[in-house]
Amino acid sequence: MSKLLYLQASPQGERSYSNRLGDALVQAYRQSHPRDEIVTLNVFQRPLPPFDGPAVAAKYVILHGQKHTPQHRLAWDKVEALIAEFKTADKYVLASPMWNFSIPYQLKLYFDILVQPGYTFTYSPQTGYQGLVTGKPICLLLARGGSYAQPQLAALDLQKRYLELILGFIGFTDIRTVIVEPTLAGGPDAAQRALDDALQHARKLALEL
Repeated sequence: MSKLLYLQASPQGERSYSNRLGDALVQAYRQSHPRDEIVTLNVFQRPLPPFDGPAVAAKYVILHGQKHTPQHRLAWDKVEALIAEFKTADKYVLASPMWNFSIPYQLKLYFDILVQPGYTFTYSPQTGYQGLVTGKPICLLLARGGSYAQPQLAALDLQKRYLELILGFIGFTDIRTVIVEPTLAGGPDAAQRALDDALQHARKLALEL
């Protein structure tokens, strides 16, 4: 039995194109993998620990083996718990909209918490940076109001590029992507056609996970 972690990065519920893609994939996955565990985490609904001054201070004093306070330990325990939840999954689905050419701030916070030395990556002068979350597939379900397929607009797509970069940095090599676009710029008919095509692709990916 495997564990699939389904990450949602939209606060819009069923109105969200990325959520609709993710839900379709997960539903198809549940039908084809009935014994697997599926955990859903919406970064707007789950209270994420702030990665602020106390958390940063806790990171350095604890990782460097220095004397730390109970407040340091409490702040770092919350970080470690979120990382452990992430790393115990065997497969991942991440559904995210594009906000201002990139990702929603709560998803960025989630990655700022996850990406920690000794937990999700390591470094040595001999080998450089190496990811520690390896051998696991992740499906990205991405929605954009505009269309970024044309070369002159591709440079504005910091959503897919950032997600591939940060996931690759922590060890992912099997990254599968479904994009629905444009959800606004082409009008409702174009959005529905794009969604229908993306839903078909997402359900097919579920069978391959």
